[in-house]
Parts: sequence; C-alpha cells; structure tokens
Amino acid sequence: MDSHPSSHNLAARMARWSSKHRKKAFWGWLVFAILALAIGTAMGSTPISDVDGYNGESHDAEAALDRAGLRPQSEVVFVQSDKLTIKDPRFEAAVADVVRSVSKVPYVQNVESPLRGESAVSKDGHAALVNFDVAGDSVEAKERIDPVLAATAAAQKRHPDLAVEQIGSASAAKAVNATITDDLKSAGLLSLPVTLILLLITFGTLVAAGVPLWIGLSSVMAALGLVALPSGILPVDDNLPAVILLIGLAVGVDYSLFYLKREREERAAGRSEGAALEAAAATSGRAVLISGATVMVAMAGMLISGDKSFISFAEGTILVVAVAVFASLTVLPAMLSWLGDRVEKGRVPILGSRRRGVGESRFWSSVTGAVMRRPGLSIVLAGGLLVALAIPALGMKSVNSDIDELPGDLPVIQTYNKVKKIFPAEGVTAIVVMEVDDVTAGGPTTGIAALINRVDASPKFFKPGTELIESKDRTVAQINIPTIGSGTDQASLDALNKLRDDIVPATVGAVDGATVNVSGDAAQSADFASNLSSRLPLIFAFVFGLAFLLMLVTFRSIVIPIKAILLNLLSVGAAYGVLVLVFQNGNGESLIGFTSNGGVANWLPLFLFVVLFGLSMDYHVFILSRVKELVDGGMPTDEAVRKGITSTAGTVTSAAAVMVGVFLVFVTLSFIDFKELGLGLAAAVLIDATIIRGVLLPATMRVLGDWNWYLPSWLEWLPRIGAERDGAESAPPADPPAPEIPAKPKPVPV
Repeated sequence: MDSHPSSHNLAARMARWSSKHRKKAFWGWLVFAILALAIGTAMGSTPISDVDGYNGESHDAEAALDRAGLRPQSEVVFVQSDKLTIKDPRFEAAVADVVRSVSKVPYVQNVESPLRGESAVSKDGHAALVNFDVAGDSVEAKERIDPVLAATAAAQKRHPDLAVEQIGSASAAKAVNATITDDLKSAGLLSLPVTLILLLITFGTLVAAGVPLWIGLSSVMAALGLVALPSGILPVDDNLPAVILLIGLAVGVDYSLFYLKREREERAAGRSEGAALEAAAATSGRAVLISGATVMVAMAGMLISGDKSFISFAEGTILVVAVAVFASLTVLPAMLSWLGDRVEKGRVPILGSRRRGVGESRFWSSVTGAVMRRPGLSIVLAGGLLVALAIPALGMKSVNSDIDELPGDLPVIQTYNKVKKIFPAEGVTAIVVMEVDDVTAGGPTTGIAALINRVDASPKFFKPGTELIESKDRTVAQINIPTIGSGTDQASLDALNKLRDDIVPATVGAVDGATVNVSGDAAQSADFASNLSSRLPLIFAFVFGLAFLLMLVTFRSIVIPIKAILLNLLSVGAAYGVLVLVFQNGNGESLIGFTSNGGVANWLPLFLFVVLFGLSMDYHVFILSRVKELVDGGMPTDEAVRKGITSTAGTVTSAAAVMVGVFLVFVTLSFIDFKELGLGLAAAVLIDATIIRGVLLPATMRVLGDWNWYLPSWLEWLPRIGAERDGAESAPPADPPAPEIPAKPKPVPV
C-alpha cells in the first residue's frame, strides 16, 4: 500500500495489515462467524428466569415462592357450550374427559375439576374451568407443555360440539415465543431485500451493494452465536435476537457504507487503489471506530439499570456493535484490497448509469447554503419543530407488555379473552407472600384471616376468590387475591397501593417475625417503573459523561460534545413524541395494524434512549470528522462546515435510508413492542439525518464559528487519538506530502 502521512492512525494500520494478509483476514473471519453461530446454536441460550423478570418487592416475593416450591406453571382448560350447561351429560362427559386426559400427562399436578366444586363454573352454567399445574420452572414447563396441549386438542376432537381450549403460563409462553420467532423470521427475510435494494440505489452495482450487506449479516451471525456462550452466567432476554438483528444489520451496513463510499470517492479523485483504501481507513475508518465506541458507551448505560433484561440488551448490543466495527476495519479492507476497482462490477441498468457518492450533493449544498445565510432563523424554526414534536413525550405513560399486546387473531389470545370475560377473577391477581416460622401458628393465622376480611370488604378486589396456599414446610403462605383492572391500568395500581399501604401493614404485616411482600401483574409493573426511575439519573450521567469525554478527546473541543449531546437529546425527545402520538394516543392504528393499549412498553423509553443516543452520534461523528479534517487542513470553519456537510450528504443519506428501511421492517411485525421499537428508531434516525444534520448542525456551527474548536489551555494535555490531518484532501500520495499548515490560534474567552 502507498505510504501515507497518517500511518500512525489505528484504523489505517488495521487496514494495511488486512490488505497484506487478506486471505487470513477474510477466511479467518468467515470461519469465526460460522463457528460462533454453530457453537452458540448447539449450546442454546439460557433465558432469564421468571423470578428475575421482577424487581424490588415483587422480586423478593417471587424468590420466596420459588424457594418454597410455590411457583408451578398454572394452566386452565376452558370448556364452553352455547346450548349445553354443566348439568347436561355431554358437558359433564367433556369435562370428565379433560380431567382424566390431563391427569395422565407427566408433570401435571393439582388437577381441579368443576364437577367436584374445585374450580370455577360460570353463573349461567355454560362454561367451566379445569385448573391444574405443570411442574417445573418456566423453562422446564415450556418443554413439558406439548403433551398437555396434545391431550386438550384430542379432547376437543372427541367433543366437537363444545369448545375445549387451553390457556396458562406455559401455553401462553409457547404461543408468545412462536409469535416472536415467526416475527424474527419475517424481519430477517424482509430486511435483506429492503437493504439490498437501498444499497443498489446507493452504489448502482451488485458487488458494491453486496459487500456491506455481507459485513452486516456476518456480524449478526457472529453476535447471535457469541451471546449464547456466556448465557449460563448472563441469561438472555427472549427479545434479544430481535434486538441484535435490528442493531447489527443497521450498524454493520452503515459502517461498511461509510468506509466503502469514502474509498470510492478517493479513487475517483485520482488516488491509487492502495492510497484510496488507506485514506478511507484513516478518515472514515477512524470515524467508524469513534462512532462504534460512542454507541457502545451509550449501550453500556443499560448495565446500571440493575434489570436482567436491560443487562441482556446491553450485552447483546455492545457485542454486535463491537463485532461490526471489527469487521468493518479488518475484513472490509481485505475485501476491498482484493476487489480493487472490480467492486464496480455488476452495474444495474439505470441505477448504475453514473458513479455515485462522488462530489457534493446539490440539494444539500443549497439547503446548507440557505441555512448558513440565516442561521438564527434556521435554529428557531428547526428547533421549534423538534420541541413541538417532543412535547407529547411529557405525557408518556408506560405499560407492562403482556399477552394482551399480541395480535387478537391468535388462538391463545382469543381463549384468554374468553376466560377473562366470563371469569374476571381468573385475570389479574395480586399475590401476598408471607414468610414466617410457622404459617399455621396463631399469629399468622389471625393475620391471614384479617387480610381476607379486609380484602372482601374492599371494592378493589373480586369476592369471593381469595385463595390461600401453604408451603409443605409451613414457612410460606401465598395468598392470591383477584383484583379489578388489567394489571397495568390505574385500577390495578390503586388495588396494589391499597394492599401495600393499608391492608398488608394492618394485618399480616403486623405479625411478629413475618416478612411480607406483594407480587403480581400490577406489582411487577410498578416495581419495574420504580427501579428504573431511581437509576435513571445514574444512567444519564454515565452516558452523557462518557460520550462527552470521548468526543472531547476525539475533537479536542469542549463545545462540540456539548452541542452534540443537546442536538441528540432533541432528536430522541422528538422520537418519544412520535411514539406517544402514534401508540399511546392511537393515531394510525389501522395503518400500522395495532390496537392502542394506552401507553408505550415500559422497557422501551430507556432502551430507545441509549440506542438512539448512540446511533445519533454516528452521523454527527462522521460529519464532524470530515469538517475537522478540513479545518485542520487550513480551511476556514464556515467553508469547512459547508463542504463537510455537502460532501458527506450522499453517504449519510444512504446510510440513514438503510437504517430507516431496516427499522421500518419491524413496524410490519405483529408484536406491538416490535412495532414501537421499529417506529421509534426509524423516526429518530430520519430526524437526525435531515433536521439535525441538514439544518441545526450547520446553523449552530455557523453561529459559533471558531468557538466550535475551543479547548481551554489547561486541557491541552489531552491525547491526540489520530492524525489531525489524514491527508485525504491533499494531493495523491505519489506526490510529496504538503508541509504542515500551522493550526489557527484558538479563541480566548472574554
């Protein structure tokens, strides 16, 4: 490779090694990605346990139940007829058949029959429930539920004139997992052609379009395998594969696109193949390294949450971004070194009629020129628009994702809705858990009786319906209390607060030596929100602090990182506002295909914050790296801003189009959480690549002028992490390098 003045640049050194050892780099990477996926698939992932899905008090309650063996997977078989009642022989025969059939299945226990008065019968007698448990935790029950479902299906065939349907913890989990798996397959199948089409539009050739797509896919493959390896110690969330696919494909393609577009631009400007590749590595490669580090820093904020799902998301996203950065800086240069100008092979008619990505964008040149002529007005108008979009986010309500968020046409949802309508006490339950030396002693018995009396006297709970279960060693009492509401609405939270703040302290909570905690659907949701709100200041401080330090060292300015953080917060806030307008307020239900549940999934705001903050930095770092490169080369700041933005416009627009396309694929899926995730990410990237990048960034830099690069003298000791001039704007390296241009004196604050 031709010599280059930025030989000390880490990205350039990685590219040089890869180009000299391209077979090792390419085949080593391919073997690594395939082996990682194969080994990870063979080992399987250990999911987060049910108990660890809870936080705070509800976690303590569930842990006590788990230790006492009181957390079996509850199931019911719903038997219904429009004409027959439970007193009719055919209805009785169907119920008896169900009881007999499920009782024979291994691991089924505690079968309760309505014929013996042990389980519920509707008031009109046209519906009844057969209750039972499946032994084991959620993971074991998911493996044991198939024979039970088969027994229920066989009973349905033997009694076709009645409805015989099953619903419960394990059967619902199986249906949810199947839906998520189908969604992921659909997302993967749809993402590939969407991404390929957008890359073809960008490059106009099959080879150039295929290279970034291959880097993105192989990065996802490797990350999916790697994340399974430590899952025995760091269990993973069921949604993690979707998150890895979403983030990995987007950043893998984007980072490769940054690199490849710069290499093609340098080649078109007259550099040799080797010099063009090293120039791309030293500039865009360095930007990829910084962007990836910023994204990973943002993702690491989830580690502070203390929530196992967020920790899992942090692990997976950090891993896939790191893999994508590594592939972009090693495997991609090896491929480009081997391909050379053959990367332009396979031109697509019309799309490939002209070389893309070279020169300045006329559209963005005119927009940037207009913005920089009237920067104050541009800031007011664009900033005002984003603030207006962000205002609805102030009223954001979070809801706990559960079975209600699945498509209503799924059989398991239809059964669930029938049971909940006819047997409301079978829906939402608050669980009071008391740990004491002997729950059958006088004090605990009196406390439990007082609790049940207080519950029966309150309109916030269904009566009768309270159920008492004692552990075999008599140290734990589980009191199940059916409550009004959906489990996440205000009625459910009011019932929970009544229990925790009033009834429990005055009854079982007053028993000497007793430890009492409350769990259930509403408790899980409330404790999740409480845990998250208590840690948000730490998460914000961590993400903002590390992002500031990283950009401070990268650009040697205290103004650039502060401005970048503020602009990114604007795009994140606007994306939150879009989510509230659509999913909480129900705008566009028929268009997107969902039914509003009155809020946004409780895990999304934090996840979207860290992801959007990281991804928003991508374009900021990429553009500012080009601007800084020009400024360090002696160009005035205003001209460097104009040229930096217009020369990167094609790349950033293409990269944003790929990201938005991938994210919008998730809006087409059936699970509402995926829809919210996809739309939130797509909205933020679109806003960032247009309003932030095209208007607010040049306007604020025009207003600040040379103050953009202000660094206090007492920070001059900061290390320089890369060449101040990468030589990309100088003559081809065949000519002697131009002498260094003295840096402009930095302004002194007055």
